[in-house]
Amino acid sequence: MTPFQPIENANNADLRGSLLALQRAALRARQIAAQTGTAVVVVRNGVLEHIYPQAGHTDSAPQDAASVNGKAT
Repeated sequence: MTPFQPIENANNADLRGSLLALQRAALRARQIAAQTGTAVVVVRNGVLEHIYPQAGHTDSAPQDAASVNGKAT
């Protein structure tokens, strides 16, 4: 069995970018949840949680998301 390697070292470009894409999607989901008063469902330490973001208060974008793909988030 080979040891796990960081996703950033994957041969496939889609896999290398997948972590940042997931982070952008999570940020957008929190923004929409805050605007609509909808819960974001997450699993933390094996426990399902419903989080209600406050309107106007969302997590910040990953620092390097825009610099990696050249697009604003």
